[in-house]
Amino acid sequence: MDLLDDDGLTNGTLTLSNSRDATLVVACGAIAREILAINEILSWDNISIKCLPAIYHNHPEKITPAVIDAVKNNKQKYQKIYVAYADCGTGGMLEKACKDLGVEMIQGPHCYSFFEGNISFAKRLNPTAFFLTDFLARQFDAFVWRPLGLEKHPELIDAYFGNYTKLVYLAQTNDEVLKKKATECARKLNLEFEYKLTGYGDLKNTIIKWKGAID
Repeated sequence: MDLLDDDGLTNGTLTLSNSRDATLVVACGAIAREILAINEILSWDNISIKCLPAIYHNHPEKITPAVIDAVKNNKQKYQKIYVAYADCGTGGMLEKACKDLGVEMIQGPHCYSFFEGNISFAKRLNPTAFFLTDFLARQFDAFVWRPLGLEKHPELIDAYFGNYTKLVYLAQTNDEVLKKKATECARKLNLEFEYKLTGYGDLKNTIIKWKGAID
């Protein structure tokens, strides 16, 4: 079974652990592939990773309680715990919780920002843009098309997306198949398409910093 099955990461939890590891990263399932890829680049393989359901992206009120539980349930097992979430729609609640728990989280409002780089994203002057990442391009139907009822009622597209002008695909990998999928998503939503290969952005920079603190 593929541990990184997209449907599994969307609705379930994933734990990759080793009893010898002293560090735990509590992460969103939507960035599980990216975290593992960065760790492989950095040769940082002696950590444990616990990914929470990516569908919390659509229910941000669930993120903070789930992170609190994950940290509290593992605090005695690990010397260091990091949280691989940005604010992600929690309205500052996750940042406050992380401070109270004494754990560090990723800076930025959401994954679109830290993938592009928080400084670069803050300079964007397109508030009418709808964003996708690699994961969301693969899981567009599960996160957008079906939850909004567009599969059965495509006439609602203008009601949901009438104020958007473009779909921006912030790509972590140079994958023509995913680029084609994202282009098709833009077409289905009647939006212009913009592509930017961001790589891992500030997620990689953050993990490099975390690894440096442990080393």
